[in-house]
Amino acid sequence: MICELDEELWFPLPEWGEDNGLLAVGGDLSTERLLMAYSNGIFPWYPFQENDFPFYEPIIQWYCPMERFVIFPHEIHISHSMRSLMNKQRYRITWDKDFAGVIQGCATVNNRNSEQGAWLGPDMIKAYSELHAMGVAHSVEVWDADTLVGGLYGVKIGYAFCGESMFSLVPSASKLALIFLARKMEAEGIKIIDCQFETPHLKAMGGTHIPYSTYMALLTNTPYTSPT
Repeated sequence: MICELDEELWFPLPEWGEDNGLLAVGGDLSTERLLMAYSNGIFPWYPFQENDFPFYEPIIQWYCPMERFVIFPHEIHISHSMRSLMNKQRYRITWDKDFAGVIQGCATVNNRNSEQGAWLGPDMIKAYSELHAMGVAHSVEVWDADTLVGGLYGVKIGYAFCGESMFSLVPSASKLALIFLARKMEAEGIKIIDCQFETPHLKAMGGTHIPYSTYMALLTNTPYTSPT
């Protein structure tokens, strides 16, 4: 059952969602709603629409898959080629040094922002920039000298880091960012990196599926009991 949200601050029970994780549509991207969403394993997404619909006004979709694709920070897979690249120390990696540059890179790489219904538009950028100002959203930057060549950003809440997007302008930059993130999160006691959706790239880096109940138990560091 897909619920339509209104101006009130609420979400349906995650267990009510569709098989693909779609739970609700509508609402807004206020910091309060986003914090409520991520605290319950829910994340927003603007659906891609084909150019056949030039007057389409995209609506926020909210997802909460019952099978979560995550990386355990201590299980990040570092291939031999990546170790070789890291040992060369060609690239410099930083934390929260250029959040605006990273989110813009994620929005525009490969002309993503020119597509009709591109999900990372001005509203999303504004919302996550506000979360960054609150110290909730964070970025990892990959630099070649003083040029930003890759990175990722996401939301750190509870004992989880919820990855939102990544980009690379040079080979393996996003992998370097993810390895840096995993090591930093492991050092800080973060239990999981939420990848949202499975991709071959993330699976090769150590991604695995866990049930929603396990996800919430790890996020909150407490046993999870379904409210249903």
